[in-house]
Amino acid sequence: MLTLKVINENPEEVIRRLSKKHFDAKETVSQIIDADNVRRSTQTSLDTLQGEINVLSRSVGSLMKEGKKEEAETARRKVVALKESTKQLEETLKAATTKIEELLVTIPNLPHESVPEGKGADDNLVEKTGGVMPVLSDDALPHWELAKKYDLIDFELGVKITGAGFPVYKGKGARLQRALINFFLDSARDAGFLEVQPPYLVNSDSGFGTGQLPDKEGQMYHATLDDLYLIPTAEVPVTNMYRDVIIEEKELPLKNTAYSACFRREAGSYGKDVRGLNRLHQFDKVEIVCIDKPERSYERLEEMVRYVETLVEKLELPWRILRLCGGDISFTSALTFDFEVYSAAQQRWLEVSSVSNFESFQANRLKCRYRDADRKIQLCHTLNGSALALPRIVAALLENNQTPSGIRIPEVLVPYCGFTSI
Repeated sequence: MLTLKVINENPEEVIRRLSKKHFDAKETVSQIIDADNVRRSTQTSLDTLQGEINVLSRSVGSLMKEGKKEEAETARRKVVALKESTKQLEETLKAATTKIEELLVTIPNLPHESVPEGKGADDNLVEKTGGVMPVLSDDALPHWELAKKYDLIDFELGVKITGAGFPVYKGKGARLQRALINFFLDSARDAGFLEVQPPYLVNSDSGFGTGQLPDKEGQMYHATLDDLYLIPTAEVPVTNMYRDVIIEEKELPLKNTAYSACFRREAGSYGKDVRGLNRLHQFDKVEIVCIDKPERSYERLEEMVRYVETLVEKLELPWRILRLCGGDISFTSALTFDFEVYSAAQQRWLEVSSVSNFESFQANRLKCRYRDADRKIQLCHTLNGSALALPRIVAALLENNQTPSGIRIPEVLVPYCGFTSI
C-alpha cells in the first residue's frame, strides 16, 4: 500500500508511474488528497477543542474551591457542549480515515523506472538466456503422456478424488517431487536462507498484509466457517511472520525459505496451456523471502535472481529471464523477473519462477519496520521469489530428458531420487 506521504507530496508522479501499469489513478489520488485534507483539518479542530475542554475542566475545580459555583456551572456546561461537538468531529474524522484506507488499497504499487512499457506478456523483455535446447525425436511425447506411460502421475484419479487440477503423484513420480523439494530447500539453506515450515491456512490480516486481499480474494480458497484462506504461496505466511514487528537494523537482511503446497482457484480448465501440469489448483513450491533496508533491496533482488539461475542451470534445463512490462507486472510488485524453462515436447516456454521487489508496498500494510542507527523507525522493503515451483519444472524434466530407453534424471537430483532414470 502506498503511503499518504508519497501521494500528498508527489501526486502527479504517482499518476504518471501508475499509467505504466495501465491504471488511471487521477480520480482516486484526487479523492485521497481531498479526504486527507478533511482528516487533517478535522484533527486540528479536535485538538483545539480538546485543549479548550482540558482548560475548562481544570477551571471547574478551581472555581468551586473559590466558591464561584455559578461560574463553575457555566464552565461545566461549556465542557458538555464542547464534548458534544467533539463527537461530531470524531465521526467526521473516522469517515475521512475510512475513506482514505478504502481508496489506498485500490491503488497498485508504483512500478520501478526500469519496468518496460507494454500491455501484456508479449511485451516482456528477455534479459538473459541459458542452457542447451534438447533435440527430441519426432515421436517425443508431452509430459502428460509420459506420466501415463510410466505411471508417474494420475490426473484422472485426482479428478475423481477432488476435481481437475489436483493430480495424484505415484511411485517414481512422487519420489521425483520429494527429491526436487529437498534439493531446493538444501540449496536455499546453503545460500543463507533460514528454513521455516509455515501454516497452509492464513487469516484475513495476513492476506491483506501481502496484498492478496482484497485484490485477489476471488482467486483464493476460503474456509468460510473459520474465515481462513488456503495459501496461494508460502510468501503469505512467511512474510507475515514480520507483521507488526520492528527489526533492529543489525538483523537485516532477514532471509527465509519454505516449502508448501499452494492453492489457487483461478487455474483454468481448457486448452493445451492448462493441460497436465501446466496449470493446477494445487501444487508444490519452495519459496524464498527477503526483508531488507530500502537502499539495499535492489542489490538483494539481483542476488535472488542469480540464485534462481543456479537452480535451473543445475537441473540442466534451457531457461530465460524476462523483465515484466507494466501491463504484466502484479498489483503489488515494483519490479519482477520471471524465469521460464523450455518444454521441448510442447515447444513452448513455461514460467517456473517470479522474483519480485515490492519495495515498501507490503511493509506498509504489514507495519514491518526497522530501527535505524539513529533510532528512527523506517519501513522495510520486502522481496520474494519462487525457488522453484514444481509442476512445470517436472513437465520440462520429463519431456526434455526422454530417451528411447526411458527418462534420464539430471545428475544433481540422483542423490535425492535414489535412481538415475525412469
